[in-house]
Amino acid sequence: MSTATHPPAVAAAPLPPPSEVYRLTVDQFDRMVRDGTLGEDEPVELLNGVLVKTMPKNPAHRVGLRKTILALQKLIPAGWHVAKEESLTVGPGCKWEPDAAVLRAELEFDASRDATAADCCLVIEVSDTSLARDRTEKLAGYARAGVPVYWIVNLVDGRVEVHANPDLATGRYLDHATYRPGDSTPVVVDGREAGRIDAADLLP
Repeated sequence: MSTATHPPAVAAAPLPPPSEVYRLTVDQFDRMVRDGTLGEDEPVELLNGVLVKTMPKNPAHRVGLRKTILALQKLIPAGWHVAKEESLTVGPGCKWEPDAAVLRAELEFDASRDATAADCCLVIEVSDTSLARDRTEKLAGYARAGVPVYWIVNLVDGRVEVHANPDLATGRYLDHATYRPGDSTPVVVDGREAGRIDAADLLP
């Protein structure tokens, strides 16, 4: 009887130190998409100049995102709209697709450019497998870009984490609150409370 042989496993090479990584700008990233080097549906985003894989979605994420968008659409005042998974330029080396964002209304049908942090008053990430990244790199990036309010709809712990009052210099939010089912989560648009949503209506 012959015995099949397999080549020895090759250990993955360690990643180079940050100082040796070539970092892309948002303009370079956009050109790669336009010329087809990266497909529009590639599961990647630009994080601090580096292409990183986006986390896979699951049914709980899909339902949580859908409930969040429906709840927000009932409260958002004129002059704003709720965008789902649309490109947002957060900084010179960061272009992400947050799960949801409340953007200026004129961008809804503007085909000339993507939104930037300056167009945004609220960003929402629905988090399960992406929770660690959303609490660290994403939080710091949104804060440095001056996004006024950042929500993490935390599917792991069943709560909504609201960050407000960004400190651009440190990449931190100075105000933080946690809302669980039964708690009313304030929706702040352009510095004013537009209404409140029970945290249960944002969770699957």
